[in-house]
Amino acid sequence: MSEPPQPPASVLAAGLQARCPRCGRGALFRRGLVPREKCDSCGLSYAFADSGDGPAVFAIFILGFLILGGALLVEFKLGPPVWVHILLWGILTPLLAFFLLRILKATLIALQFKHKAEQGRFALD
Repeated sequence: MSEPPQPPASVLAAGLQARCPRCGRGALFRRGLVPREKCDSCGLSYAFADSGDGPAVFAIFILGFLILGGALLVEFKLGPPVWVHILLWGILTPLLAFFLLRILKATLIALQFKHKAEQGRFALD
């Protein structure tokens, strides 16, 4: 007997946990930001997953706001030497960028799956 179909995973939960957008259990990424070929749990092929430059655009806006705001706050409240800024933001920015890109990419892939987004095609009349 086959199992009854399960409801799709929440887009937000799948994005935050980088899990399969259909079952919410299988890992979406192999390592870093490279998607797997299919879900280990439900077998969903990730061939449709093409988030393009969307995650990077959102990450630039979010990180720009956070990092610039943090740097200005630290500068005007604490007034540290320049080397503190270089060390603090030079380490914090790439770490935040990696984790934010991972979350954003997984979320956009989950949204693609939920809304059945695909390549645009010309209608043949």
